[in-house]
Amino acid sequence: MAGYKPVAIQTYPILGEKITQDTLYWNNYKTPVQIKEFGAVSKVDFSPQPPYNYAVTASSRIHIYGRYSQEPIKTFSRFKDTAYCATFRQDGRLLVAGSEDGGVQLFDISGRAPLRQFEGHTKAVHTVDFTADKYHVVSGADDYTVKLWDIPNSKEILTFKEHSDYVRCGCASKLNPDLFITGSYDHTVKMFDARTSESVLSVEHGQPVESVLLFPSGGLLVSAGGRYVKVWDMLKGGQLLVSLKNHHKTVTCLCLSSSGQRLLSGSLDRKVKVYSTTSYKVVHSFDYAASILSLALAHEDETIVVGMTNGILSVKHRKSEAKKESLPRRRRPAYRTFIKGKNYMKQRDDILINRPAKKHLELYDRDLKHFRISKHFLKNHPTCTIKTPEITVSIIKELNRRGVLANALAGRDEKEISHVLNFLIRNLSQPRFAPVLINAAEIIIDIYLPVIGQSPVVDKKFLLLQGLVEKEIDYQRELLETLGMMDMLFATMRRKEGTSVLGHTSDGFPENKKIES
Repeated sequence: MAGYKPVAIQTYPILGEKITQDTLYWNNYKTPVQIKEFGAVSKVDFSPQPPYNYAVTASSRIHIYGRYSQEPIKTFSRFKDTAYCATFRQDGRLLVAGSEDGGVQLFDISGRAPLRQFEGHTKAVHTVDFTADKYHVVSGADDYTVKLWDIPNSKEILTFKEHSDYVRCGCASKLNPDLFITGSYDHTVKMFDARTSESVLSVEHGQPVESVLLFPSGGLLVSAGGRYVKVWDMLKGGQLLVSLKNHHKTVTCLCLSSSGQRLLSGSLDRKVKVYSTTSYKVVHSFDYAASILSLALAHEDETIVVGMTNGILSVKHRKSEAKKESLPRRRRPAYRTFIKGKNYMKQRDDILINRPAKKHLELYDRDLKHFRISKHFLKNHPTCTIKTPEITVSIIKELNRRGVLANALAGRDEKEISHVLNFLIRNLSQPRFAPVLINAAEIIIDIYLPVIGQSPVVDKKFLLLQGLVEKEIDYQRELLETLGMMDMLFATMRRKEGTSVLGHTSDGFPENKKIES
């Protein structure tokens, strides 16, 4: 008697996301740590110096967190009204913040009271930053002005009034202490030079500008507003290089990876997109639970922090490489053990004895081998129905070939039939499984239609399955009609290579000519 032949599992094309180096890199983060703040997190900024603490601006407080701490290590709360922004200086020792009352305050990280207070704006300050020389501060506010402050003297040096709407974002050049960028709700991004009294460059973004970012080299500028992220070449007078529209809602924040090879953007559509700075294509995407207002990356991309409108701060830390545990060294066999029989020459009368490895049947093959189709089918193997549906489809195909599929599906209780219906509903619409599952769905409908109405849960799934089957049949009918019309079109186009028509020769006698189709 021949042995049992295991079920032939058909291979299907793998569907889903293509695994790339970016996928592996950006997925190498631990489960996010969520920290609840007092209000919407409007700004997150990492210190550029070790230990790389980060400042979180939410409501009327600014919290300083350690990279791996879930509680703030310091809090600055001496604001008359809501604080909107806070930025570290290049040495990580000072912090400048802007608030809704128009004030700009300078804090020492080691203290709590402000070192300097700059008064001059009449409305909320939404952007502050240190210049490259570390001794000046740039601020932009809702009073349409951009101001440059001198830290040692606590005085205002320059005021620019070229914007015609709220100034909501800005950044200073890391190379030139006289250059800084601002973005406004008047749809423009302007570059100012402290050595002149007006802007030296202006570009039209087309939507209210929510965030601007200057590359470390100073040659490229990125602006975000509306659904667009635009990259400008500053060395060519603000020429637009590329316009990206990959978000479904307003883009609120921008960030650059440590290597400068990847650009990140956060949006109100609850997604963070990662772009390649060479091709400007999306190479990865993160999903979050609420709309995103702020985004920041730590040194070497070790930590990614995202602030959301619901006051939740999401912190992801990169997974550390697993260190091999030092095990006690085992005593190895002597050298003569390895060379034993090395020079042995095969003889003519030697007999080679092989011990083939025993192949164990899978659980479903064991059930089918012992004809346990009604007791174990789709009941004891839930992993097959979820992780590897092609195995379950192959089992259904094998049962149909044996002619016992109806017996296997009949006689189910409420829990078992719900399990079967869930599998069919999940996979019926997939083209690779449809030819097999439609037949199984029709058998279930024929068997359980007389007893419908006894269980509300099963009835709901049953009606959903019936609708899916009818829709799939309609699709097949439409495809067949389309195929028939295409066959008719192809048939009319295939004429004979030559068609005879009556012509005349030069002598006046009739002659058959062929016209090539």
